[in-house]
Amino acid sequence: MAVPKRRVSKTKKLQRRTHDALETKTFVVCPNCGAKVLPHHVCAKCGYYDGKQVVEVVDKQKDKD
Repeated sequence: MAVPKRRVSKTKKLQRRTHDALETKTFVVCPNCGAKVLPHHVCAKCGYYDGKQVVEVVDKQKDKD
């Protein structure tokens, strides 16, 4: 079983953990409908990408009626 010979210093421990921080996701505004969308993804609200209709979006409220 591996056991460290010496205690790990605070500096060394924090240097190892520098990559563990959580990052917030970046959103952009859809130029067609104004919804927040991840960059380089199709808008889930209107189905547009790069100014073109790519996906036909079905409204769930209309399906229930």
